[in-house]
Amino acid sequence: MADRTLTAGAQRAITRAEELARSWAHVELLPAHLLWSLLQEESEAFELLTEAGLSFDELKLSDIWAGQYPASDDDPADGSSVHRATSDSFEPQCEGIDDSTAALADAVTSALAGALGNDDSFESCPESSDWQQVLLCARHLATRQKPAVEISTVHLLTALQTESSPVSTLLTQFNVKSATDASGGSDDAGQEPVAVSFEIDWNADAVDRTATYRILDASANRLREGLRVVEDFVRFVLDDANLSRLTKECRHQLRTVIELLNAQELITSRNTQADVGTSIHTEAEGRRGTPFGVATASLKRAQEAARTLEEYSKLLVMDDLSGGDAASRQFGQLRYRLYTLEKAILMTTASIQQLADRRLYLLLTSELCAGDVEQTLKDAIAGGVGIVQLREKTMSDRDLLTLARRGGAITRETDTLLIMNDRPDVAVLCDADGVHVGQDELSVHEVRRIVGANRLVGVSTHTIEQARQAVVDGASYLGVGPVFRSQTKAFDEFAGLDFVRAVADEIALPWYPIGGITPENLPRVMDAGATRAAICGAILRSRSPADAAKYVSGELRAVVAIDQSKSL
Repeated sequence: MADRTLTAGAQRAITRAEELARSWAHVELLPAHLLWSLLQEESEAFELLTEAGLSFDELKLSDIWAGQYPASDDDPADGSSVHRATSDSFEPQCEGIDDSTAALADAVTSALAGALGNDDSFESCPESSDWQQVLLCARHLATRQKPAVEISTVHLLTALQTESSPVSTLLTQFNVKSATDASGGSDDAGQEPVAVSFEIDWNADAVDRTATYRILDASANRLREGLRVVEDFVRFVLDDANLSRLTKECRHQLRTVIELLNAQELITSRNTQADVGTSIHTEAEGRRGTPFGVATASLKRAQEAARTLEEYSKLLVMDDLSGGDAASRQFGQLRYRLYTLEKAILMTTASIQQLADRRLYLLLTSELCAGDVEQTLKDAIAGGVGIVQLREKTMSDRDLLTLARRGGAITRETDTLLIMNDRPDVAVLCDADGVHVGQDELSVHEVRRIVGANRLVGVSTHTIEQARQAVVDGASYLGVGPVFRSQTKAFDEFAGLDFVRAVADEIALPWYPIGGITPENLPRVMDAGATRAAICGAILRSRSPADAAKYVSGELRAVVAIDQSKSL
């Protein structure tokens, strides 16, 4: 490994280590070969090693060779003769022969050593990753000195101490003195040592830094593009202003975090033409079944890109100009926002499909029924009710469960959904389709811990902020109101039609205006943007619950048809 940045002593040590590994027929170069070689080079590193008591015998017996051990002097067949030819510390065994024979042996030995060192056709030994890390570390140590100096044997020894390997463990065991204050110049200069700092700054390596910024740039582009695809879905397919705003906020957050990094270096490091990934595609990438499939695939890519940005930006923490530490934390926060956004989009899309034809929502209270509660339920379902919420505030738990089970038997016969008001426990016991909770009851997350992931969870909302929060919490649908005064529930304040208009402008998740809605004021509610309605007394107290339900259901379906025709 010839290198003009090496001192003569360091060059000899590395060359000798390569020759040792090759002559011993080892499968790869190890830090152990370099340590052995440093013990053969009279240098400052050699003095530190011998002062600590390290010898060739110690190296032979230590577990630093990864299963490859030095050739034994007693077994010429194992390559030891070659080792002696290339090792300054081993002399030819000339005892018992005359001077002329010894001279001849020296000549042969020298010739053999020269041949081994100069034969370019001889196959070199592969470098282990530990070997490469040691040399890279030594280079960093030398280049960080001011001014930069050549790599010396001191740098090589310090790198062996610094890089984690069996060799560093051995040096620690023998308490080899740190070379931190040793000279970083030529081993042959004989000059006064120069104090250096051996703090390792991996960002100083131009190749690693460029690769890091290349990864960050590609991931930022992938995340930005993925969010734009998702935003187009929630904007043009779902027509959801709230989710569009949340997606756009994620894009703006990404832009803000990217500004913490070096924007010029991001662009400069980009090399699209050399990107091997641009030509790799899977068959699945070329097909998407629905717009929702496009959006979900882009969400996954965006989340993966956010994770990549979070992890690789950590490499920039030591760069004061990059803001890497703050960027990493914010990329992590953005990733969690994407998880929440994914949940909201998934729930909105699934609920739209599940509740598409369920426009009329009946609030069933036995005390308000003009007739038998079960017959009233059957009549209302026949008139077009798609969802029934069993709301009994004063009934005992046993009676409530009995009524719920009887109501569930009726709704299942007609594919109508049964919802329990405020009682997730009863919903599970009667196998209801879901639970509805108010702002003062259990949260969506707490309800789902009881009823599971497959049941509907509705949430009453009275402000646009509560409606937005219910969406990100994962609600299946919203109750919006109270719109008018109601005979079934007292309110100090009324959200009114302004709230209905606000929700209609923002929220695509199915929602039902509630509170005092009757056939007479229904047109005002629909004019405010409603295509669904939750009704109680207007149906339950009617002489013909079926006719009352049929009228309201027809009006709701008519306004939906009008809206659909306008969109064509």
